Amino acid sequence: MRITNTQLNTKGQLLEGTFIRKTNGKNAVKPDNDETPIFVSERNSMFALNGDRVRVALLARRKNHIREAQVLEILEHSKNTIVGRLHVGKDLAYLVTPNNIYSHDIIIPKRKLKGGKTDDKAIVKITQWPSAEHKDMLGEVVDILGATGDNDVEMNTILAQYGLPYIYPKNVEEAANQITGEITEKDLAEREDFRDVFTCTIDPKDAKDFDDALSFKELDKGLYQVGVHIADVSHYVKEGSVIDKEAYKRATSVYLVDRTIPMLPERLCNFICSLRPDEEKLAYSVIFNLDDEANIKAYRIVHTVIKSNRRYAYEEVQQILEYNGVIDGTGEPAPKAPKDGYKGENATILIMLDRLAKKLRANRFKNGSVKFDREELHFDVDEKGKPTRCYFKRSHDANKLIEEFMLLANKTVAESIGKVARAKKAKVLPYRVHDNPDPTKLETLREFVVKFGYKLKSTSTKGATARSLNKLMEEVSKKPESNMIQMVALRAMMKAKYSVHNIGHFGLAFDYYTHFTSPIRRYPDTLVHRLLTRYAEGGRSVNEKRYEELCEHCSEMELVAQSAERDSIKYKMVEFMGDKLGEVYDAHISGITSFGIYAEIDENHCEGMVPMRDLQDDYYDFDERNFCLIGRRRHHKYQLGDAIKIQVARTDLEKKQLDFTIYDENKKNKR
Repeated sequence: MRITNTQLNTKGQLLEGTFIRKTNGKNAVKPDNDETPIFVSERNSMFALNGDRVRVALLARRKNHIREAQVLEILEHSKNTIVGRLHVGKDLAYLVTPNNIYSHDIIIPKRKLKGGKTDDKAIVKITQWPSAEHKDMLGEVVDILGATGDNDVEMNTILAQYGLPYIYPKNVEEAANQITGEITEKDLAEREDFRDVFTCTIDPKDAKDFDDALSFKELDKGLYQVGVHIADVSHYVKEGSVIDKEAYKRATSVYLVDRTIPMLPERLCNFICSLRPDEEKLAYSVIFNLDDEANIKAYRIVHTVIKSNRRYAYEEVQQILEYNGVIDGTGEPAPKAPKDGYKGENATILIMLDRLAKKLRANRFKNGSVKFDREELHFDVDEKGKPTRCYFKRSHDANKLIEEFMLLANKTVAESIGKVARAKKAKVLPYRVHDNPDPTKLETLREFVVKFGYKLKSTSTKGATARSLNKLMEEVSKKPESNMIQMVALRAMMKAKYSVHNIGHFGLAFDYYTHFTSPIRRYPDTLVHRLLTRYAEGGRSVNEKRYEELCEHCSEMELVAQSAERDSIKYKMVEFMGDKLGEVYDAHISGITSFGIYAEIDENHCEGMVPMRDLQDDYYDFDERNFCLIGRRRHHKYQLGDAIKIQVARTDLEKKQLDFTIYDENKKNKR
């Protein structure tokens, strides 16, 4: 159908944005600098694909109809490779994509299959895009990932779908293998020597890349030296080298359920740079002199050489703390040592570090840091990658001990560069920034919590907003509605990102904050290390525009990595529930949308959806503001956080989809 000028919205300007293709035909375009998507019907889509950059014109708005747009031009295809499952027929082959997101099949000539067979997962390069003349896409196989259902193949498929690398380039690994890791006399002469100071690492029990360590030394009565030692990655990874280019491209390590896809080659991240016990290592360190109240009396940022005395898992440190009277989660340190001293290896040092960390944490919350203690979903998997258990992992005092010293080091490094006299201009540094909450979403939260009898003050200052949020979190703690209110509160928060334009960090209530403590797994930390070295040697400030572009890339890659991580969790969730069809569970409503109810099983924390089509007892309207569905005739309400019983109805591994139905105990069947 040809659109005439009279049908176009001649008053509105042409818009550019990102095309969002939906399987149900409800396509949309998300205009640049505008969060509200505009509907695009299939006939007006110009065969645009998901993620394409497009130029659109608004159509004249009909009375009582939603805004609509027509694609005028595809400015840029989002990607030229697509991941899916092969179907090989007698005469031709085609690619089946997850959720069938594309409007037409991707046809592959049989000579371009690269040996692929039906049900193999493959990466296909598009050789012909859809157009008015040729609606089908043509492609050729560039890589066969393997058979559908194999764990390694499925995890690599997730990575490939997000354009993330699933193999390490040989030339980069070869370059890493050339690095000896030898510490020279020159290295020692240029660094502070901490090899004789007690130093330890505290990490997850399965960690291999130890990028931070703590040292401890009592200087005087009531004065302690705590060293935060970070792997000196920038000493080995030189700017512009093949290793550096690959690290920049990846920008972050990716943590899937059963594996880590590292930013750096294994030789660097797990061996040369990793602060392994009983090995001399080069570090970049922030050395603090702290008093009994954890006030900083002095600090210095220096290159060091260290030798870790002990590698601890979080669980080991937690056991030592609790064995000496620490009650986890209370924020209280260990009681005074008995006459025969604290029990456990290096217990006195670990307990003092815990005591100082708790002082830092208390001060941080007093100064307006927002208190969200979110639990993380974890899986136990067998040797084939199959999930055997699904559970929430909570942060304990041992985790918080490390967290507080890392936060302190990051904050101190940011202040050392960014905090200058009023007349002076600070040198360029990548900051980790977190903007104030969205005022509209905060007001929605305020209106929402009132229904449960809680108050959230509408405030104009950052500190007052944070204090009000913390008070709310304390009041709802351990209440049935706690998870639900925390979820709505998190939605009001902005996303943290990297930028050279410092606006502070709302969530932490820091005016200056950066990432310095994880250069093995985050590229911005490596950038910060390089700039600190440059500025310490008297170097001039770097180009602001170039470093902002580096920050934007790192922020984008962080979001991509998070999406891949979420997909791996969804896949394992569906796999875990695959043999539980028909089983009934207690659950609670974890999300409400216009297309159904998300429910989380209380026993194992797996989340699935009750599609709107399966709510057959009434026609339900979605109340977005109050996070609920309300039946038109019977006025039954499904509210975020409600306890419900569900029955496992469908599992679809390819779509990573878990479907439930509401279980009615009285009728002994699904509603």
